[in-house]
Amino acid sequence: MRLEFPSERHLEIVLKALEPEVKRPASVRSRGEFMRDGACLVLKVEARDTVALRAALNAYLRWINSTINVLKTLDTL
Repeated sequence: MRLEFPSERHLEIVLKALEPEVKRPASVRSRGEFMRDGACLVLKVEARDTVALRAALNAYLRWINSTINVLKTLDTL
């Protein structure tokens, strides 16, 4: 999955925020990897089955969305 960010600064913040989740996955059934491509985040998720894949994707996307929402709130202050 490839997600474009409004700035490389926002992307860097998201990458740092999610680093603990990538280093220590919550489940042994799936794992995620983040790569940077300019101002884009490339998310690669591998899972043993479709249920684990869906759960991992939902978790990563929720964490990314939460971080983006915090950044938007801080930008308006």
